[in-house]
Amino acid sequence: MLDRKSAPPYADLQDFQLPSPVVETLDNKVPLVYLDQLDQQVAKIELVFRAGKWHEPALGVSQFTAQLLEKGTASKSSFQIAEYFDRLGASVEINPGFDHTSASLYTLSKNLKEALPLFCEITQSPVFPDQELNLLKTISRQNLKINNEKTSYLAGKKIRQKIFGHSHPYGSALEEHNLDIISQNQLIEFFKLHYHLEEIYMVGSFDAESMDQIRESFSQYRKSIQADRTFANPERDYAPQYMEKAGSIQSSLRLGKKVVNRDHSDYPAVILLNHLLGGYFGSRLMKNIREEKGLTYGIHSAINPLKHEAYFVIGTDVNKENRTLAIGEIKKEIQNLVQQPVSLGELELGKNHLLGSLQLETANPFAVIEKIKVVRSNQLPADFYGKLFKSIQHLSPADLQRTAQSYFIPETLLEVSVG
Repeated sequence: MLDRKSAPPYADLQDFQLPSPVVETLDNKVPLVYLDQLDQQVAKIELVFRAGKWHEPALGVSQFTAQLLEKGTASKSSFQIAEYFDRLGASVEINPGFDHTSASLYTLSKNLKEALPLFCEITQSPVFPDQELNLLKTISRQNLKINNEKTSYLAGKKIRQKIFGHSHPYGSALEEHNLDIISQNQLIEFFKLHYHLEEIYMVGSFDAESMDQIRESFSQYRKSIQADRTFANPERDYAPQYMEKAGSIQSSLRLGKKVVNRDHSDYPAVILLNHLLGGYFGSRLMKNIREEKGLTYGIHSAINPLKHEAYFVIGTDVNKENRTLAIGEIKKEIQNLVQQPVSLGELELGKNHLLGSLQLETANPFAVIEKIKVVRSNQLPADFYGKLFKSIQHLSPADLQRTAQSYFIPETLLEVSVG
């Protein structure tokens, strides 16, 4: 019988190792990376294309190309595609991102033979129908009108613009006037130039016949050989930016800056400092701004690592009259990290929570393959997560204070408030 009066035994986290995937190279030189650890008869196949926002010639082209992939091919309409996958209990998920666009097929293993040809068709020969493009423009225009009334959306957009610049792929933002110049020809051209396979990731149950079909199907794709573009960093404007929003009773606050990425030796200390500051419910910002001051329902901070850059951001919503007080308290907590070593008790709690969260992020094979994709797509060592785990375990209060003095000086933070 379960003993509900005693806490479960404490388990000390000692190690973190991702399972090694099977990696083979197809005839077209595209890597095929897969885990066949599922007992359930399901499968996921994800195609990664170097077709993210980083590569688009005009704002919105990457996003619209991705969203219209499954909206029509030479042989099937949008409705017919959706109906076909529904009948098989399969689904397609298209994710346009900053650096890459991925297309994923989820299906029962027994239906893979039927689902795969249409999945290949929509990722090799979409036609981008004009009526679907116009419908997507209408929907996007309405969504932008709604989002641009939200202080949180505007603040998130403006902090990225302040960090990276309006013309940088990580800082630029789609606006209504950009929709007018997106054309069918643009999408077709972007598809031709950028929808070349970079890698394939699979997890599930695959028999020999399925693997033969997969190899044959994806060997027909062109391999990505395109080099990444480069973008200049803008001059930093450290003056706080405040945007008045008529009728708003709250202000959305964002503070942020560029930080080191996954391949830097200080990255483990940076993400642990972020965790202690605002990365979980017991963090310093939550205790101060929410619990002690009662200024907000929630506040968080995050490190956002991308392929070419990484940035740190703090976000919260407060009543307009508390805006100055909240910003001051946030900066005070950051200054405390710079001036005073973290206590051993707080450090141990933060480490355990962060390392436990890292382990929870690999709770199933679908999550594991995501971590493997992060390692491979960012050219990290195969044992990156194991080394990250060990590095966090060995960080001391002095290590964190030195890191805070390098990266978390309050005066280096860019500040945006809307409302």
